[in-house]
Amino acid sequence: MKEWLRISCLLCICGFAREIRPSELYLTQYLLTDGRNLTNNMLNREVYPVCTYSYLATLVLIFLVTDFLRYKPLIVVMGACGVTFSSMLIWTTSLTALQILEFFYGLYLASEVAYHTYIYAKVDRAYYPKVTAHARAAMFLGKFVAGGSSQILINFEIMTYKSLNYITWSTQIFTTLWALALPSVDKSLYFHRKNTIQPTSAVGSSTMELQEAKTVDQRGSETVASNAAFKLIWSHFYNAYSNLKVVQWSIWYAVSLCGFLQVIMYMQVLWIEIEPDIGIAWNGAVDAVLTALAALMALAAGYIHAGRLKPLQSLLVLSIFAALEGSALLICCRTTNIYVSYAAYIFFGAFYAFSITVASAEVARHLEEESFGLVFGVNTFVALVIQTLLTITVVSNSGFSLDTRGQYTVYAFYFITVSGIFFIAVAVEYIINRCNKNRTNLVA
Repeated sequence: MKEWLRISCLLCICGFAREIRPSELYLTQYLLTDGRNLTNNMLNREVYPVCTYSYLATLVLIFLVTDFLRYKPLIVVMGACGVTFSSMLIWTTSLTALQILEFFYGLYLASEVAYHTYIYAKVDRAYYPKVTAHARAAMFLGKFVAGGSSQILINFEIMTYKSLNYITWSTQIFTTLWALALPSVDKSLYFHRKNTIQPTSAVGSSTMELQEAKTVDQRGSETVASNAAFKLIWSHFYNAYSNLKVVQWSIWYAVSLCGFLQVIMYMQVLWIEIEPDIGIAWNGAVDAVLTALAALMALAAGYIHAGRLKPLQSLLVLSIFAALEGSALLICCRTTNIYVSYAAYIFFGAFYAFSITVASAEVARHLEEESFGLVFGVNTFVALVIQTLLTITVVSNSGFSLDTRGQYTVYAFYFITVSGIFFIAVAVEYIINRCNKNRTNLVA
């Protein structure tokens, strides 16, 4: 087997196992029925927001540490965080423990950057697209398996909400152990590039003197390497964001990701509010269908977008899709029929999958190859900043403290507003381009 394919297979198994977390799809039901004396409102305002704050607080640090420690240790940390929060779900019951496990879940999400950037340090650039596609497909497949299996296990009363946590716990242990078996990375993008500084030497020097000189040179080399790393980070950052196209598509990526993260964070709370006494919750089936449809929409976006749409046309399509996402969310939160809400949520997720794929492709199109991880890390950080502000404003007691339906109404109009702003931007850019073209024709 070729080396790049072997690495791809090892990484895909890790990503597949990581996504098999069936208990997450019924987390709210589990927490409300496990004798913890919790309410929907407590989960909404005191528990789930901790994950958002943790994700934001740890993302930048995790990104830098991931590169410095050369990826693999952080993939192991990711698995360990998964073991920690799944263990706490099983064996702890207090509100404080729930908030602590939400912190670890935020760290778990932040550590995912190591999984994605490991690819670029371990395989040749020629295989980036293939290995990236394999890794994404493995994660989609893991989510699909988690959704479908959890629904079957609950429907046929093979397992309870609590016992699903044991599956999650087991898969996270497997992920951690598998991560330990991943090949180590000898170099990284910023902190462990090829060292061209050689130790000094002097004719006639003693062994001890040479050793001392070598130690000094090594320390100096480490200092120079660190300075060079930060200069390279700044260079990549400046070169990327001085390009207005990168800025334009990065803004779209960030605001879209922010909205999506906020929607999925509290969706189970909304469904329980819509139908508190449903016999069997179909969360698993909904997630399985959503995952399958999202994968198809991502493939469709890649096929339709590649070479077929100009950037302005792509932006127009995404503006329309953002309006559709907002409309789906309005239906999702205002209906009194849980099955209508399920369907609207699936369509929302499918529209998002198409949009984020196009936005990612447009960002990547204008980047230097080596700055992919940095730029997408920055864009994710911006998304989390916006999400945190949205959480404080809409969810927390220090803000408007809206009920769940009110929150999702805000999220719906968030997407509709984004659609309107970018539609206006498309119209303005189109008019400017037409004027410039007419002016050029007149001059000619």
